[in-house]
This record gives sequence, structure tokens and C-alpha cells, in this order.
Amino acid sequence: MLYAIGLYPGFTALDAIGPYQVLTQVPGTDVVVCAERTGRLDDDNGLLHLDVEQTFDEVTAADVTLVPGGFITRRLARDGDAIVDWLARSHETTTWTTSVCTGALLLGAAGLLRDVDATTHWLAYDDLASYGARPTEERVVRRDRIWTAAGVSAGIDLGLALVAEEHGPAVAQAVQLGLEYDPQPPFDSGSPAKADPDVADLVRTVNRERTEALDR
Repeated sequence: MLYAIGLYPGFTALDAIGPYQVLTQVPGTDVVVCAERTGRLDDDNGLLHLDVEQTFDEVTAADVTLVPGGFITRRLARDGDAIVDWLARSHETTTWTTSVCTGALLLGAAGLLRDVDATTHWLAYDDLASYGARPTEERVVRRDRIWTAAGVSAGIDLGLALVAEEHGPAVAQAVQLGLEYDPQPPFDSGSPAKADPDVADLVRTVNRERTEALDR
């Protein structure tokens, strides 16, 4: 089975690396990373640099596509970036089309989420709804051939769910154990329903400032 992780400049690293780490632990599974162009690709902080060796035009027969989120996704979705076209084309033949965090907005822009239950980062529910999706607070949502995962760290959960679907629960559990994925965070503030309102407001402010900076 071929998994293709589609990237773009300004992607959020954990959105992609979380599921990548999960999927590459399964023997016999092929994982490729692709983008519009080959060469250096920077994450949303400009600190992590990937050397991408395959383009979207070269990856045309993936069984599973996965697209991460990032602050820039709203603009990419609005402007119809190359990754939106790739997702739309690939979906015609994929077994599963998947997203992490605001990568769901790119699926929406590709016309894949109309009247579909889907999730994304909690700050992007309204953006997701603008593409005709029905936002849900589930951490991983599967509807027909489309899987969406909530914000950032949920990509690990998505990866494990995909492994369980294709290889069975025992393999997924072995991968989870091998990665020692046993979350025990120091604070119970991982969702807006649990976080202190002041903390949630701080996150909203930072998100707004970073997103607006990309449109200047």
C-alpha cells in the first residue's frame, strides 16, 4: 500500500511527521512525501527544512493521500493552490483520502467535504463549514473514503486508525507500543472545553495574528 503525504511551504511539522512516524513502522508499507516542486521545503516556523524528491505530477497512484495543516492553509484553499488540485485528482482513485488539522480546509477546497461530517483544528470549524462540511468535535472522523483528524497531535491517532483498518488492531497496537505513545500531559487543557477561558483566548489571539501576517 502506498501512502502519499502531500506538502506545501508553511506546513505544520507534527501534522505530517506524526502520521509519517506511525505509518513507516509497518513492514511492507510504502510512504512517499511529495509537493508541487522538488527541493527544499520549509515548515511554518522556517526552522525545519525537508528535501522533497517527488512532485505531485509524479505521485498519481497513491492508495492513501494525507495532507497536513498549517496557518497558510486558509490562503491555499482560497486561492486554489496546486495541492488542492492534486487532492481532487488523487481522490478519484484513492482508497482513503485523509487530512490532519487545517489540512481539512484543502480537502474542502477540493470539493470533497460537501455535506460530509469532518473535523479540523477547533479554531477552524467556521472555515471548514464554509466548504459545506459539517464540523464535528470527534478526534478522528471517518466518512466513506474520507478521514479527517483534529488539530496537530491528532495526526498520530489518524495514523494508528489507518494502520488498524489496513493491518488489524494488533499491528496498530504494536506500533503504538513501539512508539510508546501513551499520552499523559501535565495539564488537562487539550481542548477548548477543558482549557481555562484565558488560555483559549490567548490561543485565539496568536492564531489570528499568525494567520493575518500571512496575508500581508
